[in-house]
Amino acid sequence: MVKAGGIFVCILIIGLDIAAGILGLEAEVEQNKEKHLRLWIFECKEPSPEAFKLGLGAAAFLGLAHVLANLLGGCYNCICSQDDLQKASPNRQLTMACLVFTWIILAVGLSMLVVGTLSNHKSRASCGFTHHHFLSIGGILCFVHGLFCVAYYVSATATEG
Repeated sequence: MVKAGGIFVCILIIGLDIAAGILGLEAEVEQNKEKHLRLWIFECKEPSPEAFKLGLGAAAFLGLAHVLANLLGGCYNCICSQDDLQKASPNRQLTMACLVFTWIILAVGLSMLVVGTLSNHKSRASCGFTHHHFLSIGGILCFVHGLFCVAYYVSATATEG
């Protein structure tokens, strides 16, 4: 029964990250459909309400996947110092590495999605520096986040013995 629950959690995390990635990529497509005028590094464009909604959904799914992976993966044997890390088993070291990578990917991916989403807010019809591909890069990072979250969950819940 425990294995079935673990498989369900992994599928849920991957599903949320895939949904976030797809929404991020679709938001980029919608954003590119709007009129824009570009002059060197400056760009004037109309915001896309559809891209705003899709980007917001992508950010929400990415955050939810991260929260679920961290809550359900738990921290049964947390490593608090460099000495603990060196003495830890390879599985615990892998768990900590995956945990660190999930946080880094979350920070970068969520930032990209938020910046891309906010550039499509209704009140943002303006000219400025180009914001190229923030939504699509954030969407791609959602897929990478899913891989590291599942690796974290599996290594964190694996029994050593």
